[in-house]
Amino acid sequence: MTQEILEAVKKAKDESKPRNFTQSIDVIINIKDLDVRKPENRFDEEVSLPKGRGKDVKIGFIADGELAVSAKSAGIDLVITKEGLEEIGKDRKQAKKLANQYDFFVAQADMMPLVGRFLGPVLGPRKKMPKPVPAGIKVEPLIARLQSTVKIGVKSQATIQTLVGVQTMSDDDIAENIDAVLTVLDHNLEKGRNQIKSMFIKTTMGSVVRVI
Repeated sequence: MTQEILEAVKKAKDESKPRNFTQSIDVIINIKDLDVRKPENRFDEEVSLPKGRGKDVKIGFIADGELAVSAKSAGIDLVITKEGLEEIGKDRKQAKKLANQYDFFVAQADMMPLVGRFLGPVLGPRKKMPKPVPAGIKVEPLIARLQSTVKIGVKSQATIQTLVGVQTMSDDDIAENIDAVLTVLDHNLEKGRNQIKSMFIKTTMGSVVRVI
């Protein structure tokens, strides 16, 4: 399938009209013979793309004390302390805005009960509940890992759509990222990638290009 993926990526990039921004590239996968009404057939996990996302992710960090200081020093542009968390929790409009603006949230483990109380109703439905981390964690490696991470899952529909790169990346790098996404199917589906009904590649503003 590698050759088919490469050809589809090239075609999607070639056929996409020039824009005044760098377009993302998504893969869309429709799965066959999967009854999503059964809980055991649903999954939701994070995948590290071997060649990276090609674009920065926005990370919100919920922490206090030394971990909050470390997060700010590491360049995290949103660090929410305990006091800030309570304030945001009282302003549902602001909470929704933050939930939509940021790709991932990380929270100091002992603050998770407060996160659940104040932000759970907003972050939960968006599948953005924070990843709990210990207060002594090294922030830089965590950030580096999240910068290449995408979320992949099947919930109400047997379809996956996820970012696999940007148009300035090489076709080979994007194809390698797509293969990493396909490995998720291999260990979550009974027949792995053989359950793919159809697969497409598309740029942000471009039309879909069929792979299979």
